[in-house]
Amino acid sequence: MAISTITAFWAVSVLLILVPGADWAYAITAGLRGGSVVPAVSGLVLGYVALTAVVAGGVAAAVANSPGVLTALTVTGSVYLIWLGASALARPGTPGEAADASGVSQGATGGASRAAGILKGAGISGLNPKALLLFLAILPQFTTPAADWPLAAQLGALGMVHTVSCAVVYLGVGVLARTVLRARPAAARAVTRASGVAMILIGAFLLAERLAA
Repeated sequence: MAISTITAFWAVSVLLILVPGADWAYAITAGLRGGSVVPAVSGLVLGYVALTAVVAGGVAAAVANSPGVLTALTVTGSVYLIWLGASALARPGTPGEAADASGVSQGATGGASRAAGILKGAGISGLNPKALLLFLAILPQFTTPAADWPLAAQLGALGMVHTVSCAVVYLGVGVLARTVLRARPAAARAVTRASGVAMILIGAFLLAERLAA
């Protein structure tokens, strides 16, 4: 697999990552909750690792061609995003508050809170049917059937390039949100609420689009 091909895919991948969406909203919310943003970003990354494994294993094509399964995934992911957005609106929090992105206070239950943050992040990225279709639509265009690498290995490598890029960008987004708004609690609450609204709107749009289809 040529380095030029990987580089070209990386450029496209970064451009897509830089478009704000549910991942951005979750990373920003995690940053504004205080504490480390690593659990939330780790969850997002875990979801993309799972999608990479699904695509490389050939399962994604079967899912995309199964309307019932795809509808179930869409509904699950959409409802999940709406629930997370509603949670962010209900408990916007302030910078420095010892809580994860779900609003659960840390302390004696810090380990459980970090685990919850990871699981929520994995759900946002892993249950997003748009991300699955994105992998199906873009990854194959950068593979070469006659290359020395097996097709599954090419898909896996490209998927990991995307995943690593996501980790870097979303970690930066979370840390920047926490740093810039640390001394501005009112602005931080406003941004958290805006992130919650964004997750609700994205979830509602995906749900309406799938049900209309």
